[in-house]
Amino acid sequence: MIDRSLNYGRSNIQRFLEKSRPYKTVLDLGAGTGDDLRLAQQVQPSAQLLGVEVYPKNVKTLKEKGVRVFPLNIEKDRLPFDDGKVDVVIANQILEHTKEVFWILHEITRILPVGGKLLLGVPNMAALHNRLLLLAGRQPSPCKTNSAHVRGFTRGDILSFLESGAPGVYGLRAFAGANFYPFPPFVAKPLAWFLPSMAWGIFFLLEKQKPYKTGFIDFPRVQCLETNFYLGPKKSRTKAI
Repeated sequence: MIDRSLNYGRSNIQRFLEKSRPYKTVLDLGAGTGDDLRLAQQVQPSAQLLGVEVYPKNVKTLKEKGVRVFPLNIEKDRLPFDDGKVDVVIANQILEHTKEVFWILHEITRILPVGGKLLLGVPNMAALHNRLLLLAGRQPSPCKTNSAHVRGFTRGDILSFLESGAPGVYGLRAFAGANFYPFPPFVAKPLAWFLPSMAWGIFFLLEKQKPYKTGFIDFPRVQCLETNFYLGPKKSRTKAI
């Protein structure tokens, strides 16, 4: 029986956090009830925990756990941090729900210092079960039209996207997979370990290697992409709860 809790790759997130030590601040985009931030605190107990979350029930839970919460729309709002002030950013199972990836990555890259880490997890369009679905003429599971997901990703696509928007800025420090459909956990875990590019989810530990300016929000304009992407901040300021 498939264990869908493995899709979140918590063991990968914990391992990546251990590789990211020491860090003073960690921000989780779409923090939920704080599972990834709990791992961040276990790895670095002194770290300041920050979360972007909009659902009131989750906001309440996060506050009770000592997280400083910002109720932002990451697709339109500026992250309320100065340049280079957040050591680690977690974006786990978030980007597949968003259209405005250029704006989101611009803001993430802006607030990371050189040497800062981005922990990124997304469903894998090239997972084994998705390859089989396509072979049978069926829609891949991470990107069905009648679902909450609006984007699909592969390892190569993510790395190409980062390089096109910020050439040479991100270095890949670790890569891993999580879960392996349609197998039960005792089979899925070792398969995801040995064949991460074919696992259900793919996870990246990325390090900011050099300064960044505006590459992600310049790219759609320079390339004349025929989609009305959001490429500029709002002037309103959002305070922490």
